[in-house]
Amino acid sequence: MKARLFSREVLPLYLALGALAAATLLCDAGLHLLDAVWIGRWLGIPGTLMILGSLGYSLRKRKMIRHGRPVTLLRLHEYMAWAGSLLLLVHAGIHFNAILGWLAIGAMLVNVGSGLTGKFLLDRSRRWLEDARQKMRQQGLSPEQLADRTYWDSLTFDAVKQWRSVHFPITLAFAVLALAHIAAALLFWGWN
Repeated sequence: MKARLFSREVLPLYLALGALAAATLLCDAGLHLLDAVWIGRWLGIPGTLMILGSLGYSLRKRKMIRHGRPVTLLRLHEYMAWAGSLLLLVHAGIHFNAILGWLAIGAMLVNVGSGLTGKFLLDRSRRWLEDARQKMRQQGLSPEQLADRTYWDSLTFDAVKQWRSVHFPITLAFAVLALAHIAAALLFWGWN
């Protein structure tokens, strides 16, 4: 049971984070091997645009836009945020010359970790609650009995769904630091 729990619940989170780290290292190493490290400087722009594009899901969820299926937009949010984060990590590289940029990267990594943790935690809670309800239905419980027996579990699930209230301020901190980094980069850019 423990091995199944690990492989089903914990491993996917670590694999998603590990894949991001591995892809970053491979891309950065490839740029160094090709003597094209300068490309990394420019990857911040498409990375930022991809992360901005991933906000469609949040806008749809808050009814600020009406088009798009929420499930499709959620998957698009996950993929675009991951790919945008990859580009920003390659953009940051291993160069420690801009503290503001590194603060933004740190906030982005916390944001990615928060998003992945919320995704897997919410999915696990939803499956667990549905499994419990299914077992009780098989025992022949009435809908009222089912509601009574799963009351606290339903409240817990509703509390888990509130993880977004933690994810949003982290996202906001990342956005502020990223904007400050972009402003500083434009201000101190060698325009000549």
